[in-house]
Amino acid sequence: MAILRTSTSNQSFISKFLTLITVISLCLAVFAFVLQWKGEVDLSRYLTAPVHERTDTLTFSGSKARDCIESFRSDSYHLTPAFYGGDDRDIHPKICITTTTSDDLQRLLQWVYYHKVIGVVNFFIFVEGVAAEKNTSSVLEAIPGVKVIHKTVDLEKKRAHSNAMNNKTSLSGSFHKTCDHGISTEPPLDVLMAIVMARDAGMDWIIHIDTDELMHPSGSDDYSLKKVLTNVPNDVDMVIFPNYESIIERDDITDPFTEVSLFKRNYEHIAKDYFYSFNKEARHGNDRYFLTYTNGRSAARVQDHLHPIGAFRWNSYAKKTLKEIIMDEAVVLHYTYTTFSDLSSRKDHCSCKVSDAERCFSSNFDRDAFIISSTSNENKMVQWFHQYIVWTDKNIILQLIRHGIMTHITAPMAIIKALKNSGAFSAAVESVK
Repeated sequence: MAILRTSTSNQSFISKFLTLITVISLCLAVFAFVLQWKGEVDLSRYLTAPVHERTDTLTFSGSKARDCIESFRSDSYHLTPAFYGGDDRDIHPKICITTTTSDDLQRLLQWVYYHKVIGVVNFFIFVEGVAAEKNTSSVLEAIPGVKVIHKTVDLEKKRAHSNAMNNKTSLSGSFHKTCDHGISTEPPLDVLMAIVMARDAGMDWIIHIDTDELMHPSGSDDYSLKKVLTNVPNDVDMVIFPNYESIIERDDITDPFTEVSLFKRNYEHIAKDYFYSFNKEARHGNDRYFLTYTNGRSAARVQDHLHPIGAFRWNSYAKKTLKEIIMDEAVVLHYTYTTFSDLSSRKDHCSCKVSDAERCFSSNFDRDAFIISSTSNENKMVQWFHQYIVWTDKNIILQLIRHGIMTHITAPMAIIKALKNSGAFSAAVESVK
């Protein structure tokens, strides 16, 4: 029986190995085309096509398409051994991502495998809620390079003795606040632990993002986050990735990573005259340009005395100012309020009373969403969702695209669809049964 189990295990490994090789070949071909193509896109035709047909209705011109295919055929793209759980000692820079999440397994598999494709080696995932359930966490733990940390009594004790809890960082003032204050402070406490684990694992860079965000290494020849960070000067300690915010054009989205490709660009990447000229149209009836945060995310070199400042930046306990740069092309994509359930369930993620909403939220939009979800019936929530979140005016969208305020980004969608269609996600689930 032992021989039979070993044979079955080997066959399963080989099967998944070959599947992933095929998958990545397909997706690399897709995004290599996207990155190197220099032709034109018929946007008007794209915008009038049904959403589910848009990938097929884009019309391209230019000879670069053939060049992309030939480049792919020449085997110029390679995956690291770490993707398959192999020896990664000679891979540099080694990149890790840490996150705190309660998302379901489907979202987490998409998120992990996508980031593996673009060069992330290790993941430190702090789980709670649905993500902490055995049928979810056991699948994650079986993926090479993924470390799952459960919120245990021991973990809370470690937090209680952290520098942050002892008023040594800017986080301490918000510990006893709720809702989005908690969202901004609790994960950095996990990040403090992740920094130690990253150093022990020999990581070069650490990034903290949420599981509704994807890194987008635009500007690198082979869509590689590793390549982006390789090109960072040695004296730079922190790299800031501006955030782009998702734009949805319908209210029935269920799988944002494979259904959303339109994004509002960060003002850092927009010509200032256009940004101010079209600011009213870009706000879509909201008080601010973005629904949620605007200050991007950042990667930090793993080093002694490193600690997070909130959810977005890093600093050092030592008397050292971290040298930083801002990326001109590479960004983080934020898929926020992409599904109706993101709004309708908002009340379930906060124990605050509606009368105390002003105190509980630092984000005006999150506060308004909480109040609507707590006090309105479904019809009113749908109306509010359409008024402030769903974009239906194609002429406005086209105008904002033409002036560089919005943009279509399809590489993440192509990669995740290829992984899904190949059966890679289902194979990950089956591997622990």
